[in-house]
Amino acid sequence: MVDIAVKLGSVELKNPIMPASGTFSEDLAGVFDLDLLGAHVTKTVTPEKRIGNPTPRVCEVQGSMLNSIGIPSKGASHFVREIIPVYEIFSPPLIVSISANTIDEFARICEKVSVPGVAAIEVNISCPNIEEDGKAFAMRPSTTLRVMKGLREVTDLPLWAKLTPNTGETPDVARAAESGGADALVVSNTLLSMAIDVKTRRPKLGNLMGGLSGPALKPIALRMAYQCAKAVDIPVIGCGGIATVEDVVEYLIAGASAVQVGTATFTNPMVMPHLIEELRAWLFAEKFQSVNDLIGSVRDDEAADSVVFMEAAP
Repeated sequence: MVDIAVKLGSVELKNPIMPASGTFSEDLAGVFDLDLLGAHVTKTVTPEKRIGNPTPRVCEVQGSMLNSIGIPSKGASHFVREIIPVYEIFSPPLIVSISANTIDEFARICEKVSVPGVAAIEVNISCPNIEEDGKAFAMRPSTTLRVMKGLREVTDLPLWAKLTPNTGETPDVARAAESGGADALVVSNTLLSMAIDVKTRRPKLGNLMGGLSGPALKPIALRMAYQCAKAVDIPVIGCGGIATVEDVVEYLIAGASAVQVGTATFTNPMVMPHLIEELRAWLFAEKFQSVNDLIGSVRDDEAADSVVFMEAAP
């Protein structure tokens, strides 16, 4: 029997497959056994109630998707009171995703959701930081460091920092998150994008721009996962464009210890349990005894010199 259990710091998963925040809820229990998953990741919760962005909030683009949902939320108090207890009947660890507009707000909600039943907190630092002219916390190492330090002071729970692809400083941001107290990195959130209806000449999203997810994001997020795994000593969780077992395997080879599945669930609600079985079968066929033997096994030694050259080229 192939061992597909993984460990993300102190959080143990029976397998490396979990949902991406915003694409999963307990309602999927009517579709498949939620105890099959490695972990449960909640929809992002904010300190106070949020309505979300104007419609339309989603649109399809060449096999991928743009979304500008705007994190609608009923607030932290409702979440702790009504949502966390729902997950008590399930065995996978519960990962709570949080978002806020300032470091102080982040600290308050982090402390609020640090309650029994929560295994780790995923910190969505890809959201706008109103203290830095709307630039996402994770766009800069300095703001990443400050927010993670602020959260580390208010909770003993593991912190997973969710990074953004909208930066040219990925390794530095990853190292800043680790220095600030992150126990794992989620790589990555969606890529800021846009689509226009050529007939009406209007943007296809009510908020003008939104996040690109699905297959088009995968090469970018995979590159980021590889960079982060090289830059830090904490686990990396790959996220972006995962729909097939080959996608999962690529992220693991690149250095991710686990993966999150998002957009693919919208087209096939059974994709995650299928991926778990397909990963086990793939590892068996390739004669791996443990998934951990695959993690970080990318053969990049011969390419190292050319990578340095490309980065140095004008």
